[in-house]
Amino acid sequence: MKKLIKPERIQLKNHPEITEKVIQAKIADDPSILGLGDLVLKDKERMQPRAGRLDLLLQDPDSDMNRRYEVEIQLGKTDESHIIRTIEYWDIERKRYPQYDHCAVIVAEDITSRFLNVINLFNGFIPLIALQMNAYKFGEDVALVFTKVLDEMPLGLVEDDENIKEETNREYWLKRGTQATVKMADQMLEIISSFKPGYSLKYNKFYIGLSKDGQPNNFAIFRPKKSFTRLELKLPKSTEIDELIEKNELDEMGYDSRWNNYRIRLNKGDIKKHEEVLKELLMRAEENYSG
Repeated sequence: MKKLIKPERIQLKNHPEITEKVIQAKIADDPSILGLGDLVLKDKERMQPRAGRLDLLLQDPDSDMNRRYEVEIQLGKTDESHIIRTIEYWDIERKRYPQYDHCAVIVAEDITSRFLNVINLFNGFIPLIALQMNAYKFGEDVALVFTKVLDEMPLGLVEDDENIKEETNREYWLKRGTQATVKMADQMLEIISSFKPGYSLKYNKFYIGLSKDGQPNNFAIFRPKKSFTRLELKLPKSTEIDELIEKNELDEMGYDSRWNNYRIRLNKGDIKKHEEVLKELLMRAEENYSG
């Protein structure tokens, strides 16, 4: 049996070798370490008109709006100027590139309760995420752990607003997708009915959802394309779910942290091949969403 050890936590503020530039380079090399999904680096040290340089600009290539994250890094204790700078860069980028969805991200070693109280004032008006960065020493190596201490306020789907939702029908989706990809939604409904009878498909303009007793209950939605169907499951991101998806070799399209959705690509034959794990994921999503 391998020996269990307690790692030594260290502060990076005055570290002789690990500087903010080193941290920036590490995140740029592998943005997934932030825990915000399968992001890609769009730019580093991005010049802002009359406002300095943005540490990192990351992008989610799989999101519908190609979501971008404006990331600012600070070693040691965060302060008011860090908040202002992060929000300022976020505001500049969203005005310059309104075709994208934008989110401000603050990364700091020490995020105080006073800091959280201040940025909570913005939450709901500005999409803002705060990540606390902890460093641990293992022999000669140092490990970085990023913990989300403030998440942006989750937004309800516009399509879920019954007063403005545009309902469609099956024919509409047969034109957007194909007979085969729309049928995948039927197959998924059969799996749902095996553990929770009473659900039916509800055809909306942006997705095929679920309803029960005449009321929408979208713990899972389906987006048929021409060559595949995208399954979106309303589940909080967790290591357990990640490992379940990876172990069963499902084609995950990245986690959408804005909507708290796992997105899975279903190709021809995938539903039959992965029926058991899909049933497990659907059961968890239904339980989570329905409370």
